[in-house]
Amino acid sequence: MKAYPFLHKHPTTGETTLSHGMELRDYFAGQAMQSMLVGNQYFDDHVMAQAAYQMADYMMKQREIKDE
Repeated sequence: MKAYPFLHKHPTTGETTLSHGMELRDYFAGQAMQSMLVGNQYFDDHVMAQAAYQMADYMMKQREIKDE
C-alpha cells in the first residue's frame, strides 16, 4: 500500500503523471523512528532501524485487523 500518491503536472509540457508515493510501511517506520529520536533514547543505527520497522509491521497488521 502506498502513502501520499499524487498527480504531478509538468510546468513546461503540461504532461500529467502519477507518482505512487512511498510505501505505507516505510512511512510508518519513519514516524516510529521520529518518536525514538524525540524521546532522547540512544540506539545504534541498526537497532533503531530494526525497532522502527518492527513497529511499522505491527501497525500494518493492526490495519488488516481493522479492515476485516
